[in-house]
Amino acid sequence: MCGKVRLVAAKKRAPSTGGKAATHVALLRGINVGGKNRLPMAELSAMFERAGCSDVRTYIQSGNVVFGVGARAAAEVGGQVSAAIAKQLGLRVPLVLRTAAELRAVAANNPLLRAGEDPARLHVAFLAEVPKAAAGAALDPERSPPDRFVLKGRELYLCCPNGMARTRFTNDYLDRTLGTLSTVRNWNTVLALCEMLGDVRRR
Repeated sequence: MCGKVRLVAAKKRAPSTGGKAATHVALLRGINVGGKNRLPMAELSAMFERAGCSDVRTYIQSGNVVFGVGARAAAEVGGQVSAAIAKQLGLRVPLVLRTAAELRAVAANNPLLRAGEDPARLHVAFLAEVPKAAAGAALDPERSPPDRFVLKGRELYLCCPNGMARTRFTNDYLDRTLGTLSTVRNWNTVLALCEMLGDVRRR
């Protein structure tokens, strides 16, 4: 059985715009509830509501948001929320979006999990764009032994036996090498977000 997912549900429901609402997941980078880059999740939820999102829910305190929004408005949500954070808090917070279907596909198709790696060692770097082939080829498999990776589309699947705190596959390295924005989540967080979508259990 799955452990309980710790989430915070927003009470208000803002009307979505741009057609029938579909579920999306926003992954923000570099925020927390204490110290540097402090952004309370209740305030973050309110920003998504003001951007026209509905059924806004957050998971833990590191910037994971599940919400509904119409198809035409979905492409604008990231920019609107990032701008609101910059205006209200003076923080530059990158944000990567995935549809519910895209996140489910990530959970269902981790090549490192299929290869038998320990789920506790697994992470996913979510990329804002698909890297060019030359950029993907520039990732150095010997940069951070014993870490391993597999690049598939807009996801870089990582196995880091010594943890993300010790890996040299940092956001800065990934952004520079792949030429796009990255934000990393551990495998438990990926599965917890899928649980919030209602159909994926922890392994």
